[in-house]
Amino acid sequence: MPEEVFERGRYRARLARGAADLRAAQALRYRAFIDPGGGGLDRDRFDAACAHLLVEAEDGALVATCRLLSLARGAEIGRSYAAQFYDLARLEAYPGRMLELGRFCLRPGLRDGEILRTAWAMLTRLVDRGGVEMLFGCSSFPGTDPGAHLAGFAMLRARSLAPARWAPGEKAAELFRFGGLTGVTPSLRAVPPLLRTYLAMGGWVSDHAVIDRALGTLHVFTGLEVVAVPASRARVLRAAARGQLRRA
Repeated sequence: MPEEVFERGRYRARLARGAADLRAAQALRYRAFIDPGGGGLDRDRFDAACAHLLVEAEDGALVATCRLLSLARGAEIGRSYAAQFYDLARLEAYPGRMLELGRFCLRPGLRDGEILRTAWAMLTRLVDRGGVEMLFGCSSFPGTDPGAHLAGFAMLRARSLAPARWAPGEKAAELFRFGGLTGVTPSLRAVPPLLRTYLAMGGWVSDHAVIDRALGTLHVFTGLEVVAVPASRARVLRAAARGQLRRA
């Protein structure tokens, strides 16, 4: 079957095909989440069940990746990566197709917004083609000290908590509850760029952050119902997704 490659300016996006592509994604994830100068692989049992999105530069260098787990309905959410850390019992009642986005990362040191726009354009194609109704995953903050991110957590608490019917419960052994935040000035700039993207599209988060010492991060459960994406943002995403497409 021909490979679908989406091209946008200096970058192209495609799904991984074969062991070499998967190892490249795992190597980039290792540099992004574990050691920027390291040569190891970040891999776990979820990789085999996922598709892997790759964004490459013109010279073929991998600049971004994420993995995608497709679920037919909320009843399957127990097999997601996020279910290790959050009580997702309420989301088991979700009736539509879901897509978990995980390990979303850029090559350390890169700050080109076109990379994220290329990734989201390809994701938009996949969401529309697959009839996905909800995106979800774990959005990371760097480090494991909640005190370094209080302004960002205060912003999430003030504006972006999950609706009660889908709200994730607590499950992880180590976590930081947002309910205790008092006297902290909320700051959107203190929220990581990828999570800001979700929020701008109508996304919501858990009322606590999980301390993940294995990856050296804090993360919040993040959900986004496709129907909640503002019409103006949906038009922009779909216009970008109509970029150049070729079969390799």
